Amino acid sequence: MIWRSLRTRLTLLVAVAVALAVAVSAGACFMIVRHQLYDQMDRQLGNPPGKNPREQLVWLQHECGPVPRSQEHYGPQRSTQIIFADGRPPCYKGPALVVTEEDKWVAAGGRSHPHNGLAEDGTEMRILTETVAPGVAVMDAVPVGELRNTLKMVALLLGAVAALGVLAAATAGLLIARAALRPVGRLTKAVEHIAQTEDLDTHIPVEGNDEIARLSSSFNAMTTALAGSRERQKQLVADAGHELRTPLTTLRTNIDLLLRSEQTGRSLDPEAKKRLLTNVKAQFAELSTLVADLLQLARGDTEHEPHVELPFHEVVTAAVERARLRGAEVVSDLRPWYVVGSATSLERAVLNLIDNAAKFSPGGQVEVSLWHGRLSVRDHGPGLPEEELPHVFERFWRSPSARGLPGSGLGLAIVAQAAAEAGGEVRLANAPGGGAIATMDLPGTLMRNSESDKSR
Repeated sequence: MIWRSLRTRLTLLVAVAVALAVAVSAGACFMIVRHQLYDQMDRQLGNPPGKNPREQLVWLQHECGPVPRSQEHYGPQRSTQIIFADGRPPCYKGPALVVTEEDKWVAAGGRSHPHNGLAEDGTEMRILTETVAPGVAVMDAVPVGELRNTLKMVALLLGAVAALGVLAAATAGLLIARAALRPVGRLTKAVEHIAQTEDLDTHIPVEGNDEIARLSSSFNAMTTALAGSRERQKQLVADAGHELRTPLTTLRTNIDLLLRSEQTGRSLDPEAKKRLLTNVKAQFAELSTLVADLLQLARGDTEHEPHVELPFHEVVTAAVERARLRGAEVVSDLRPWYVVGSATSLERAVLNLIDNAAKFSPGGQVEVSLWHGRLSVRDHGPGLPEEELPHVFERFWRSPSARGLPGSGLGLAIVAQAAAEAGGEVRLANAPGGGAIATMDLPGTLMRNSESDKSR
C-alpha cells in the first residue's frame, strides 16, 4: 500500500529523474576526461619537435639495433622501432612492439593514426605508426597502464559522486513531496471528515494562490453550496409539511364526519353533505396544486426540458387564453419576441403571474403587455406594503392580507425559477395609481435567428 501513495511516487519520480541526469552527466564527464588523457598521450608520440621525418630516421638508425632492449628509467617506458614494408627485420629502440597488418599498411604508404596495441611481453601500449620514407615507418609507443589506472580512479570517483547525488536527490524529493503535499493532506483529511460526519461546515484554510489554493477555495465553495442546498431542502420540507397540514386536517375532519354519519345511521342534511363533499373536492384540488408546485420547485436545474428558440409572444398568448378560461378578464398587447427556453416552464410562469394578478383584483382587468422582451402584468388591486415586496418570490411566503385566499405561496417562486432558467429576471412593484405590476425581462431577439440570417 505504501507504494501507492502520491508522496512515495513523487519521491521516486524525483530520485529517478535526478539519477538519470547524474548518470548522463557522469558518463559525459568520464568520456571527456578519457578523451583528454588519450589526446595528451597522443601528442607525446610521433616526430619530436624540430626534426623532420628524414632527420628522425637518420637519428633512429644510429640509436636502434636488431635486438629489443629494456629502458631502465623512472616513469612510463617508451618504445620506438623502425619497420619496413619489404619484410626486413625491425630496428628496435626499447621493448619490441607487435607489428600488425595495419602497421605494415602504414609503412607501405597508408595513413597513420594513433591506436592501442601490445608489446611482445603483453604490455598494453598506445602506438603511433608514421611513414618517414618510402617503404619505411616508425612505431612510437608508450604504455597505457597508468592511464587506465587513472581512468578507473575517475570512474570510481564519478560513481561515488553519482550515488551520493541520487541519495541526496531522494532525500530532497521526500522533503519536497512532504512540503508540497501538505495542503493536499489537509484537503484529504477534510474530505474524509465530511464523508464520515456529513459536516458541511468544515472549512479548509487557503494559503497562497497556486493550484492547491485554488482547489481548496473550490472545495470550500462546493461545501458552502452543498450546505446551502441542504438547508434549503430542509426548509422546503418543513414549509411543505406546514402547508400540507392544514388541507390534510380539513380533509380528515370532513371524511370523519361523513364516515360517522354512515356508521351511526344518522344521515346528514343534503345541503350539509353537499357542502362537505364540495369542501373535500376543493381540498383535494388544493393538495394537487401544492404537490405539483413542490415537484416543479424541487427539480434540479438540469432536469428541465431542453431549451430551444421559441416565440415568447405565442407562449404568453397561450397563457392568456388559459387564464380567460378560468374566468379572468385579461387585456393583452403583445409584440413579437423570440427567446431561448422551455415553453412549458415559461407558460406556467406567465399563467402564475396572471392568476396572481386576477386573485388580487377580483372583477377588475388584468393588463398584460410584451414589448422588446419585457413582459408586464398589472392588476388593479390594493397593492402591497413596501416592506413585503422583497419577500414575494420566496417559497411559501404569503402576504398577511392574502391568508384567506386560495394558493400555496409557491406560484411566484416558480415564476422566479423559470425566469432564471431562461437567463432573465422578474420583479414586483406597486403600480402608479394603485395595484401591483410584475415585470419579467428575458433576453432574446425581435425575429428568429434563421429569419435574421435570410434578411442579411
